[in-house]
Amino acid sequence: MMQSSQTEASNPVATNKLSEFSALELAQALTEKLSISDRDWHRLKSNRLARSREQAAVALIFLLKDQPEEALLRLQQAAGWLDKSISAPPCEHHGSKK
Repeated sequence: MMQSSQTEASNPVATNKLSEFSALELAQALTEKLSISDRDWHRLKSNRLARSREQAAVALIFLLKDQPEEALLRLQQAAGWLDKSISAPPCEHHGSKK
């Protein structure tokens, strides 16, 4: 019986299942999992951890596709969310009306 303190990564069955996928496929799945959905956009658009995680996952995809310049841009955005040097723009639906 597996102890509850063990992670899935230390579970041989889970590790074997993960080995069926490429690193790029795993990064794409992680990106999908961490992406902010349209339904959650207003609630999470200013959540610094959520936005940083989203950008870091996308950066990993670019790294795996040998596109370091794009990866660096996403990593800089992730860092910007964490160090508070960037913020979410206002929602276009709530902007000034002409």
